[in-house]
Amino acid sequence: MRKPFILLLLPAAAIIVAAYMLGAYRAGNEQLAQGQRQLQLMAPELQSVLERFETLPFVLAQQPDLTNALARPKDPDAIARLNETLQTIQQQAKVGALYLMDRSGLTLGASNWDQPLGFAGKNFSYRPYFQAALHGQAGRFYGIGTSTSEAGYFIAQPVNRNGEIAGVIAVKISLAELERNWSSSEDPIVLADRHGVIFLSNRPNWRYHSLERLPADALAELVNTQQYIGREVTPLARNPGPRVTQEVGRLGWQLMIFPSQLRVVRSGINWALATALLLGCGAISYWAMHQRRRRREERLAFDRELESRIAQRTQQLSETNRILRTTQNELVQAGKLAMLGQMAAGMTHELNQPLAAIRAFADNARTFLERGQPEQAASNLGHIGDASARMGAIISQLKGFARKDETVGPVDFGRAVRSSAFLLESESKRRNVVLEIDTGAGPLMVAGDTVRIEQVLINLLRNALDAVEGRPQPRVAVVLTHEGSDGVARISDSGPGIPQEVAAHLFEPFFTTKPAGKGLGLGLAISSSIVQAMNGRLTARNLDGGGAQFELRLPLIKEGAAR
Repeated sequence: MRKPFILLLLPAAAIIVAAYMLGAYRAGNEQLAQGQRQLQLMAPELQSVLERFETLPFVLAQQPDLTNALARPKDPDAIARLNETLQTIQQQAKVGALYLMDRSGLTLGASNWDQPLGFAGKNFSYRPYFQAALHGQAGRFYGIGTSTSEAGYFIAQPVNRNGEIAGVIAVKISLAELERNWSSSEDPIVLADRHGVIFLSNRPNWRYHSLERLPADALAELVNTQQYIGREVTPLARNPGPRVTQEVGRLGWQLMIFPSQLRVVRSGINWALATALLLGCGAISYWAMHQRRRRREERLAFDRELESRIAQRTQQLSETNRILRTTQNELVQAGKLAMLGQMAAGMTHELNQPLAAIRAFADNARTFLERGQPEQAASNLGHIGDASARMGAIISQLKGFARKDETVGPVDFGRAVRSSAFLLESESKRRNVVLEIDTGAGPLMVAGDTVRIEQVLINLLRNALDAVEGRPQPRVAVVLTHEGSDGVARISDSGPGIPQEVAAHLFEPFFTTKPAGKGLGLGLAISSSIVQAMNGRLTARNLDGGGAQFELRLPLIKEGAAR
């Protein structure tokens, strides 16, 4: 296994190395081409700077103040006028310096005559530009000033008097601004003289170093002309790499750009990484396809087994859900029957009263008929009808509460509240509890099941009646309101409230605070389950003034849906 892996790894490594070399080669060529284009933009600018003041010394050579100073070098007035003229022109032309030298190279006057490092009185006969102008030619030279130690480009022209060369006028131009403009470039930019000595660059540590080792005669010339006075010209510490070059100026200068090799290396690395990524993706794809083919049969077999298990589990869950629904319905129905049993005593008393009244009114009616008093007999018969109607209403309410009905539809919430209160009216009277019912002005239609809503309300009312038992001035109040999209019934009592340790378990099955035999602890649990099944909420809290309040919220039905 290891040997085939190595055999595959070697070609992949070779491909990655080849990709690196190709990427670096292409990037290097692109960098050189870009550098050449950049040089084509920079060279004219540099040439323009050099040529801008080319004619200035020639024009100055025609000034009378210059010839007068050469004719009378000992005349203070002539020298003063010369200095003033040169200073004015230098300020207007914005050049580094203007100065006039006699045939011996001695400076008679200069634009910087009033500065500590001024040129006046200095001899520059050793400079090549002076020698060229003294022989009737334009002199050009770049070097470090021996007076100011500031580098500049010098242009000189002869000054003729009576047909003979009487002196030399020179202008010094600073190229520092041009060098500062190069500082924004990421690539090294240099300007080198004809010997290959760098004198301008956006890399300060490259300045006054040669690209290659200089021959002895070139070094001797630099010493004689003091071109780079105070600087030891040595080759660059390391090869700066590929470059593009363009000749500028009249002194054989070379403008060069060295494209950054970091970008070349980065491009090569990117190519290598991209190739490695493609090879890796290919290898992963091949491996994935192989694994897919190998495991397809396993997955199909697993899917078949899983489908069988899911079908079996689904059947089991369906049966379990059916049993749970049946059990829940039976539990709810049992809860209703339990409530009926608890209300049986009150209902017996409630039915005994109209039965006794019916018996008494019947006896009275017979007596009135025997006496021939039909009006009084008819009145007693009317009382018998009213008592019978009341008994019928009680029995009808009990029958409706006891029936099984799971129909979900529009329910008049106020009517359900009144019906529930009616069933507990006799019990509240028997316990001397004031039962206050406020269902509002109009009907409040909610979504649910009438019987189950009444079951919840009866359970809450019975709990409230139990809570106020034995309390002074016992009172239970039911208030029905409309809040947003809900119908809200609040059942409040004047009891002792809900203890803090009981509140957390209030709606748990088989949790009760009643004495043994008074309840199983299923009432609130069943009520909460019923309310949740109708998308409602059942909550409880203690009132600030004492007592507890249960809140039953059910979703309202819009008017169109109610119809």
